Amino acid sequence: MPFGQSRYADINALLNQKFAEKQVLICAHRGSWHGNVIQNTPLAYKAALMQGADIVETDTTVSVDGEVFSIHDGVEPRLFGWNRNSRKLLAEQLRSLAPLNALGEPSSHHVQPLEAVFDFLRHGELLNIDRSWRADGKVVPLLDRYPHMLKQAILKAPLSERWVLDQLDDHPVKYMFMPICYSLKDVDEVLAYQNLNTVGVELIAFTPEDELFREEAIQYIHSKGLFCWVNALTLTDVQPYKALYGGLDDDLSISETPAQGWGRLMDMGFDVIQTDWPALVKNYRTERLG
Repeated sequence: MPFGQSRYADINALLNQKFAEKQVLICAHRGSWHGNVIQNTPLAYKAALMQGADIVETDTTVSVDGEVFSIHDGVEPRLFGWNRNSRKLLAEQLRSLAPLNALGEPSSHHVQPLEAVFDFLRHGELLNIDRSWRADGKVVPLLDRYPHMLKQAILKAPLSERWVLDQLDDHPVKYMFMPICYSLKDVDEVLAYQNLNTVGVELIAFTPEDELFREEAIQYIHSKGLFCWVNALTLTDVQPYKALYGGLDDDLSISETPAQGWGRLMDMGFDVIQTDWPALVKNYRTERLG
């Protein structure tokens, strides 16, 4: 069954075509950023696509003078070696910065404006746009300038940023939307927005005792015509442990077996796995699904 409302079927066609072809889709977290390839850059997205990712993820933030960049603000100490937040810098200052690579050494690369990402992804690649709420409402007007992104972009936001939902609900162009949900109540609240083109839900369950860590919750979301997205990222394994779905993560899948992590997520019914290891997930998906 296609995901999303039937009235938005044309907008959601590429997404549903990918599901029909692959069954389970793989999203690369900020692209694939290892060695001298920097996160949230076209080069990282190219690397991810070469490794078999079906979707790439970008973060967004805005400079103090209003330009939108593909960057996760808050990571400046690791990315640049200083503590100034990107939102407090001018666009010219952001462009001049040389991010540190995976070895902590200066690279010749630069922070990219979000427009550069849209320009790069012109061949039917799916893009998950995270943290658009950090760009002060400027992502949607920017998307309007890139018509090809209508069928490629999936915006994501938690219900705590309800103004994002309101903006999309009111906007005449119905970009695909995926809420970040912590409970079935969150899911129902999003579904009350009848003019949102909601296509899926990202489920967060920090422990196996959380409400969304149940196959029944996944089945309920599927019954509403929505896909289920899970983050297999390991944000930290230092207490308090930051697992985004009950410990079924990349670390477990690599340290033990893929079947114990990514396989369990597939068994539970997840349709999209976001990971830092797209090539490994692709290998497992091929072994499991053909």
